[in-house]
Amino acid sequence: MDLNHYRFHSRWELPAAPDAVYRVLEDVSGYPRWWRQVRGVRRVSETEGVLRFRSLLPYDLNVTARLRRQDPAARLLEAALDGDLLGTLVWRVDALAGGARVDFDQAVVVTPRLMRLLAVPGRPLFRANHALMMRSGRAGLARLLGEG
Repeated sequence: MDLNHYRFHSRWELPAAPDAVYRVLEDVSGYPRWWRQVRGVRRVSETEGVLRFRSLLPYDLNVTARLRRQDPAARLLEAALDGDLLGTLVWRVDALAGGARVDFDQAVVVTPRLMRLLAVPGRPLFRANHALMMRSGRAGLARLLGEG
């Protein structure tokens, strides 16, 4: 087992229209407005951007996300990741009674030397850090959609 490989799944249920949720998620440049752990987004092209993340642990991750699939009809976004995280992420938004269900799936390998050296003792902290970031993202998205 490669301790530097992570698979994450998060599910958010939101009292908002699925199409409205999808529109917010496809606007990556807007993430810092509602997701406090996304510290910056720099657009490189129409399909690529560099994102800077920081959650509870005192380090930033810089990731280049390249859009591989954007399907508004299916409410599906898929991106390839490079930089401090190598892998993929997928957002899926489905209708749910009274709102939307958002599924986030990510499969990555961490590349920063310190994170790789701390793979064994740090793994539980890295997973907890990611869980906190996802809870905060859900709360921020719910607030944003509630205000609209």
